[in-house]
Amino acid sequence: MTRNIVTTSRRNLLRSGIGAALAAPFLGLGVGSLARAQGAGGLKPLRFASNASAICLAPVFVAQDHGIFEKHGLDVEIVNFGASTEALLEAIATGKADGGVGMALRWLKALEQGFDVKITAGTHGGCSRLVALQSAGIRELADLKGKTIGVTDLAAPGKNFFSILLHQAGIDPETDVKWRAFSTDVLEIAAERGEIDAIADGDPRAYFWLHDTPDKYVQIATNLDHGFENRVCCIAGLSGSLVRDDPDTARALTRALLEAQDWTVARPEDAAKAFLPQAPKNRSVEDLIAVLKDQTHDHTPTGADLKTEIAQYAEELRAINVFRRSTDPQQFAERVYADVLTA
Repeated sequence: MTRNIVTTSRRNLLRSGIGAALAAPFLGLGVGSLARAQGAGGLKPLRFASNASAICLAPVFVAQDHGIFEKHGLDVEIVNFGASTEALLEAIATGKADGGVGMALRWLKALEQGFDVKITAGTHGGCSRLVALQSAGIRELADLKGKTIGVTDLAAPGKNFFSILLHQAGIDPETDVKWRAFSTDVLEIAAERGEIDAIADGDPRAYFWLHDTPDKYVQIATNLDHGFENRVCCIAGLSGSLVRDDPDTARALTRALLEAQDWTVARPEDAAKAFLPQAPKNRSVEDLIAVLKDQTHDHTPTGADLKTEIAQYAEELRAINVFRRSTDPQQFAERVYADVLTA
C-alpha cells in the first residue's frame, strides 16, 4: 500500500541519523492563528482522552513528556479513561475531551451510528492477539470451529477483528464459535479451567502470556497477519466541533500525534519509559521496548490511504453483520475521515 508522502518523508528523516534531532524541532508550526498564539507565549489548552493501560498508546505520553504538544502550540491535559474505550469515545463526541486515540474496531460502529467524532490519522498497527493454551491443541483458525473464545466484552475490538478472520476462513463467527466475556484478570483462569478454548485480547497482556510462558500458550493469529500486515489498528479521533470550528488546532494536534509516533519508532526506549508507570508490575523498560517493536508504529496512514483502510474495515464489518447492510463503505469513510493536514 502506498503511504502518505508527507508521513513517509518525515519518517525517513527521523531514521536517517537526523532522527536523533528527534522529530524535527517545531515541525508543522507556523500554521495560522495557532502558531501566532504560540509566538505570543500562549498555548492552546486541550483535553485528550487516553487509555493508560494500553501500551500501544505510549506515543501519547511521549508527546507529553518530550514537549511535542508544546512545540505545536498545545497545552494538553491527558485524561485517563482506563480500559473503557466506549467512555473515551463518548467523551470526545460530547465535548468532554477534544480528541483521543482508540481502536478502530471499537470506534467504527459507534461512528456509523452518528457519533460526532472525526478520524484524522492512523497511529499504528498491531496489538490484538488470539491465543490458546498449548494443551488445547488449537494451532490455526480452522481448529476453532465449534470452540469457545474468551473476550473482555462482547463488543471488544478483538472479537470484531477475529470474527472478520474467522469469516474469511469460512467459519461463521456467529454460529460456528461461541464468545464468552470475562473480566481481564479472569481470562487466563477461564482458559485453564476449560471454560474457553482460546483468548482474544490485547497487548501488553497477550504479548507477555506468549513470551513469559512459551510452553503454555500458542499464538493462533494477530491483527498483523492473514493479509492485515499493513492495516492500521488504532486511530486518532477529534471532536467534530474542533475540526469544524478550529481547524488550526485540529491540524496541530494531529501533527503532534504523528510526530510522537515517529519519535517512538526512532527512540522506542523513550516510549517504554513514558509507559512504564502504567505497565504491569515487575516489567522493565526492555520488556516494553520488545512489545512496542512487535507493533507497527511506523504505519500512520492519512489521506486517501487511511480512507481506503476505513472503507475496508467497513466492508468487513458489514460482512459479519456488525455494520448495517445498507451502509456504503466508501461513503462511510468519506463521512468519518477529516483531512485536517492539507485543508
